[in-house]
Amino acid sequence: MAVVDVETEITVARPRNEVADYSSNPDNATAWYTNIKEVQWKSSKPAQVGSRVVFIAEFLGRRLTYTYEVVELVPDERFVMRTAEGPFPMETTYEWRPAPNGNTKMTLRNRGEPSGFSRLGAPLMARAMRRANNKDLARLKAILEAAPVDQ
Repeated sequence: MAVVDVETEITVARPRNEVADYSSNPDNATAWYTNIKEVQWKSSKPAQVGSRVVFIAEFLGRRLTYTYEVVELVPDERFVMRTAEGPFPMETTYEWRPAPNGNTKMTLRNRGEPSGFSRLGAPLMARAMRRANNKDLARLKAILEAAPVDQ
């Protein structure tokens, strides 16, 4: 089975709780994920273990609709969402660790096993996903570092 496992990371000049709060809120996904066009909650807010959120994305020229379920949430440390539907079941993990000078190191990991025709394109998909994730993390960093600092 072809597994796609892409991990990217970035250091953001903001406290860990601010990076975690912003990035783990699905309502902010359209602001920092280039490919996510719409978010629809299937559960009450805020996100918690068991929450279900629909993401509508465009990736590699295709429109994808998928429902993620939050399977792990450790405030300011780790946030894991998983979907088992569609041609590309996926798990997305965010992790936040302290970095020097009060900064935060954020890791974004996407892992999944494409099925059917999608399996043939797994290496291409992994490269495209890495490029997209790096752009998305750079966008997240720009948004958060431009935000006013709490007094």
